Amino acid sequence: MPKYRMSEKRLNELKDELSYLQTVREKEVSELIKEARSFGDLSENSEYDEAKTEQGKLYSKIAEIKNLIENAEIVEHSQEQGKVVLGATVVLLNLDDNTEECYRIVGSQEANPLNGLISEEAPLGGSLIGLREGDEIHLEPPKVPAGKLNYRIISIKTTH
Repeated sequence: MPKYRMSEKRLNELKDELSYLQTVREKEVSELIKEARSFGDLSENSEYDEAKTEQGKLYSKIAEIKNLIENAEIVEHSQEQGKVVLGATVVLLNLDDNTEECYRIVGSQEANPLNGLISEEAPLGGSLIGLREGDEIHLEPPKVPAGKLNYRIISIKTTH
């Protein structure tokens, strides 16, 4: 089984979500099924079919989250100064348009590029690991489908 690298915070969020799905949401779906059954003939009961589909999605999501929790690998944020490590916040200078971009390097389960969280498994995130301030990185297709990326690391902040 693959391990899913994540922070303790993300693991706790998954546990909370699982608890919600197994208690509150499961009861809601059971009530939908019970209500749909009361409408009579199940062979032509679209409300019942929809409720059963919802139940299937719910059980699938519960199984997915359980798998993530069971195979979680908690990543302790390194305190190694001056290097890009998992958990570090990195400010980059885009050498093509002279703009600054800020990213935090996270495990794949926490990645959210729109919010500045990039996975260590993503091309950019993985390429930054181990680099230092002042280092440059140049990525080209097919590694990055959006085209060439050219950055210089301006600063690295590691969390303790």
